Amino acid sequence: MAEYKLELKGVSKSFPGVKALEKVNLSVRPGTVHALMGENGAGKSTLMKCLFGIYSMDEGQIFLNGEPVEIKNPDDAMKKGIAMVHQELQPVLARSISENMYLGRFPVKHFGPLQVIDHKAMNQETEKWLKELGLDYDPKALLGSLSIGQMQMVEIAKAVSHDATIIIFDEPTSSLSDKEVDFLFKVMNDLRDRGVAMIYISHKMDEIKRISDDITIMRDGTYVGTWAADALTTDEIIAKMVGRELTNIYPEHNHEIGDVIMEVDGLTSIHPKSFRNISFKLKKGEILGFGGLVGAQRTELMEGLFGIRHLASGTIKIHGKNVTIKKPADAMNAGIGMITEDRRGTGIVGCLSIKDNVGISVYNKFLQAGFVLNHPAINKVVDDSIEKLRIKTPSMKELIQNLSGGNQQKVIVARWLANDPDILIMDEPTRGIDVGAKHEIYEIMEELAQQGKAIIMISSEMPELLGMADRVCVMCDGKLTGEIDKKEEMTQEKVMSYATMF
Repeated sequence: MAEYKLELKGVSKSFPGVKALEKVNLSVRPGTVHALMGENGAGKSTLMKCLFGIYSMDEGQIFLNGEPVEIKNPDDAMKKGIAMVHQELQPVLARSISENMYLGRFPVKHFGPLQVIDHKAMNQETEKWLKELGLDYDPKALLGSLSIGQMQMVEIAKAVSHDATIIIFDEPTSSLSDKEVDFLFKVMNDLRDRGVAMIYISHKMDEIKRISDDITIMRDGTYVGTWAADALTTDEIIAKMVGRELTNIYPEHNHEIGDVIMEVDGLTSIHPKSFRNISFKLKKGEILGFGGLVGAQRTELMEGLFGIRHLASGTIKIHGKNVTIKKPADAMNAGIGMITEDRRGTGIVGCLSIKDNVGISVYNKFLQAGFVLNHPAINKVVDDSIEKLRIKTPSMKELIQNLSGGNQQKVIVARWLANDPDILIMDEPTRGIDVGAKHEIYEIMEELAQQGKAIIMISSEMPELLGMADRVCVMCDGKLTGEIDKKEEMTQEKVMSYATMF
């Protein structure tokens, strides 16, 4: 029996203007969880797409059980026992769980020359695979009736249903609650006991140390090395990922907090099960953190402030004056910007360039004769943003979907800075980006606070919340249950006590 279930040797891949991979190696043992780590843009996803047949390699070889193989496309990969759970789900919400599970491979019944989908067999098979993972879902239920976390578990069941012996998990916990993460790790441990080899991509250090057997680290499209997971400390992993030592990921707070810039009083959603009677104040130059568990209605509250959700009652004052916000344009006119939680779903416009993604919020400011865009002026704004925020890109004409997650996030920040808001709402600003890119986002936030910008930051990562916020408001079940306004009193225990006050 071969020592390694999977080996990638000398894999290289280039795109126009970019060398994405340069002779990268990866060796995965059977019955292990192998973490693949690196900063955004290190080439992890590109390597996995080469393995899964989405991209063709420029050079390199793939070995399964010691034998060389060629993988032409994803269907070919799945036939060879390789499955992939993607970070960005693409569910068909209006169809059933079983239809999503067997999309592209429906079992059929034959009636002479006719073929009809065998729904009974499909539902039975789906139920079998769901039960094998301990999931008590109705195969006939619409996928859209599930939570994001539950959809992620269906995606994992789909991978297992291929009888896969190698499963790639690309940021599988980015949308999961702590309870769902625990369940996922139980499933992964069961798969490990069956001899399944798993490749696990994540930026969450605690998860890596908890679930991984081996760690391979990449940097700038190259192979750094492979180690036993228990042989490296978190600081050593970070240093190998970024090529430098990050002694303190959170920048020193040198900003001055000024007068109250916004007052929110009694804000209540039109939806009865959402946020209600929320009051707080935001000061100039302040980073105000919002903590709470999944379902606390923090995002919904901020969407209400930004005019995405309708309000039943409450008032908003900015610079001491009442403002009415019924739509995002009203919020923007009042000096508010919002970076949403779902970068791909509601942040970037993937099919457009960096220039268009930055300029989209300010095109109305650069109109000549009322209808012609002043492109030289727009280009200067975008060029300045690329330089100031250190966005890694060949040019402003590059499609934003080709950038790493961290650089996409910087483009979204640039979009709102171009609009020069006084108040910036940042909902999970570092979700799905690596520790180096996080550090850069934190530095940008500190610079904005020093300029007097007021920032509201929602974060589900406790170290981030405590490390960046000047003051923390905590929500539970749609209510504001606590406020911590002294840095020395900000502890995980105190935040969690407020977050669980039902």
